[in-house]
Amino acid sequence: MAGIHAELDVRLADADARLRREYPGDHGRRQPVHTVYVPADQVRPGLARDWGDRALRVLDEHAPGPEDLAAATGLAGPIVAGCLPAVRAKLDREPIEDLRIDLEDGYGERPDDVEDRDARAAAAALCADIAAATAPPGTGVRAKGLAPAGRRRGTRSLVVFLDALLEGAGRLPDGFVLTLPKITSVDQVAAMVWVTERLERDLGLAEGVLRFELQIETTQSILAADGTAAVARMVHAGAGRVTGLHYGTYDYSAACGVTAAFQSMAHPVADHAKAVMQLAAAGTGVRLSDGSTNVLPVGGTAEIHAAWRLHATLVRRSLERAYYQGWDLHPHQLPTRYLATYAFYREAFGPAAARLRAYLGETGGGVLDEPATAQALAGVLVRGLDCGALTDTEVTEAAGVPRAVLDGFARRRVG
Repeated sequence: MAGIHAELDVRLADADARLRREYPGDHGRRQPVHTVYVPADQVRPGLARDWGDRALRVLDEHAPGPEDLAAATGLAGPIVAGCLPAVRAKLDREPIEDLRIDLEDGYGERPDDVEDRDARAAAAALCADIAAATAPPGTGVRAKGLAPAGRRRGTRSLVVFLDALLEGAGRLPDGFVLTLPKITSVDQVAAMVWVTERLERDLGLAEGVLRFELQIETTQSILAADGTAAVARMVHAGAGRVTGLHYGTYDYSAACGVTAAFQSMAHPVADHAKAVMQLAAAGTGVRLSDGSTNVLPVGGTAEIHAAWRLHATLVRRSLERAYYQGWDLHPHQLPTRYLATYAFYREAFGPAAARLRAYLGETGGGVLDEPATAQALAGVLVRGLDCGALTDTEVTEAAGVPRAVLDGFARRRVG
């Protein structure tokens, strides 16, 4: 038998190494619950604090009590009442988890001197917030993509922004990421790897520090002409630099011929694309993000409540489908982002902790969980802790293990 075992190890050595390289598993870093997109010319020092203040004001004006907010969102009254203090604390303490300074669609086309000026000013504003310790935990920039019409302007904006950021802050902030939009080929992802390598060399940055997320908003980024799943090839063409796959709701829906009235994160074409993205990212450590709704909570109380109900429903829908991140485009979306997210993790908390405690041998249980399911149970607790929906004390007491054990268990490889 020893000879068989040794021969198997030899025969499968290349396959084993390839699996470890291409599917390394979760990297263990916190995933934000959202990415906030703000046009570069609207970025000012204190942006996150301003968004948090505006979110708290709209709550006070249009849903002053938990019963008002429950009626507005359609969420159950008791869960809203239980979550609202933590939501308000989050809006005061850390209203934006991930900020993307936008020089693409949300910014539009401007003369070169204007875009250069706005890129520098946005970088300076981010530097000011870094110095004041008020910058969001995650930050980045979306420039125009590598399609012929935008690639020169996009790469120029990256250089201008990064120059100003490094001059003002002396380094890239932790968690900084670039966003590559409008991808139509695997070649563009490979070219983005080359761009980041060149920028690192020219700017004196450490090798591999510039990482990027792929914005999946074209049909060519899901299905290639030969019938293969292009997005899966894109993940691996990123040479370890790809951090996430972000679904672009409206560009993708339009590309599929969906009329404007029915373009939505919940449309069947969106569900298909996101299912393919989910398979492509599984096991790679690349995170998933859903897109946005363009129905903003603005206007009178009736309009704000209607938009809140839609947003809360869509956030919950994404979470149930294992899309733990989405986009927010307006400060008034923050209350429902955190309320729906906190409600999801609060509802999952009790059953998940009990089942994990049973799996770890502390108690008996009526459900016989497998290692992969137990890992998912630990994962939902860790995500709830990361965003502030759960506290260390209550999770440790319920699950019977401290946070460090949960972290290791949630992020270990199974199989």
